[in-house]
Amino acid sequence: MKILLAPSETKRDGGEGKFNLESLMLNRQLFSAREELFYEYNKIVTSDNLELLKKMFGLKKEADILKYAKDISNSPTLKAILRYRGVAFDHLEYENLDAKAQEYIDENVMLFSNLFGAVKASDKIPLYRLKQGESVGELKPQNIYKTTLKEPLDNYLKNGDILDIRAGFYDKFYTPSKKYTTLKFLKGNKVVSHWAKAYRGIVLKYIAQNQITTIADFIAMPIQGLELLEIRESKQKQELIYQIEE
Repeated sequence: MKILLAPSETKRDGGEGKFNLESLMLNRQLFSAREELFYEYNKIVTSDNLELLKKMFGLKKEADILKYAKDISNSPTLKAILRYRGVAFDHLEYENLDAKAQEYIDENVMLFSNLFGAVKASDKIPLYRLKQGESVGELKPQNIYKTTLKEPLDNYLKNGDILDIRAGFYDKFYTPSKKYTTLKFLKGNKVVSHWAKAYRGIVLKYIAQNQITTIADFIAMPIQGLELLEIRESKQKQELIYQIEE
């Protein structure tokens, strides 16, 4: 089973080594698209155009902007699953998982970077900043990756189940051609956003700890704090609706 996960605009500092664009998953198929965006991104972040950087980063304070206004071609790297920070990643607690659970995530989780497209959790990426939905100069990442990701990802994902726990925005990057499963979280019969982020991380932690390999096994797995209310089926998508217990 492969799990599709959204990134976070907030990133962890640090890392080691030097970034290599060619080291990312599906390099042969996606290199041209990544290289185009990477070159334009680097050109902008080294331009000293604070107004453009403010827009692209989604930041207001100059000190915060300057933190990211650096050429990333030689930047130190971290695993993607460690680079991103935010509610889902805080609740996943990757660093506190045992080696077997971490290996499961490294091999089976894919993140959808606004700059690099689909990357494995174990892919090494630099510190960067790109606001969700924002262009890189004249380039719109979601438009570029919508066309370039489709065929290679469909082939990559063709042999196993797919659990898509991304935010809906990332459908603009890629939607599986085969049947896939999504999650919806309710609290008091209302769809929640903040808690949805938290429970995406919690659900992923349970999956990794239990080494889940199929959607059927996932559905059968009890998750503390969640009650499965309903399974909605459509031609291509299966939606699991969970109630967050008080």
